[in-house]
Amino acid sequence: MFDIKSIMEYLPHRYPFLLLDKVIEFEPEKKIIAIKNVTINEPFFLGHFPGNPIMPGVLIMEALAQAGGVLCLASRNVKENVLIYLMGMDKVKFRKPVLPGDQLRLEVEALRIHSRGWKMGAKAFVESVVVAEGIILARGTVIEDN
Repeated sequence: MFDIKSIMEYLPHRYPFLLLDKVIEFEPEKKIIAIKNVTINEPFFLGHFPGNPIMPGVLIMEALAQAGGVLCLASRNVKENVLIYLMGMDKVKFRKPVLPGDQLRLEVEALRIHSRGWKMGAKAFVESVVVAEGIILARGTVIEDN
């Protein structure tokens, strides 16, 4: 549904911190499914851990949060002057290590949308196995042009 160029229209993140490659499913204000291809060339693998590369759990959650950000912004077709900030995470669990060569399937579902922000359920899969999950809280903020 969204290629990397379309994702970059919604998110301000850029290399090396843009953690989405494409969106394969999108239902406004309901859910999004995105893909992150994990390669050995990722800069975090240099130090996490030498000789035993594992994707840091916080970056798996960041990838889920970025998918949630696209869900929020694309649902309202907002591409300019708004940032989505991660406000919190609850009930986060890491189930299995993510390794170079894995493909993360990032599934984020809107649980509640209100004036103070979005509450989203998030799960990351490698193949059919859940590798991480949690609740994401996010809020949009208007950016003033200077």
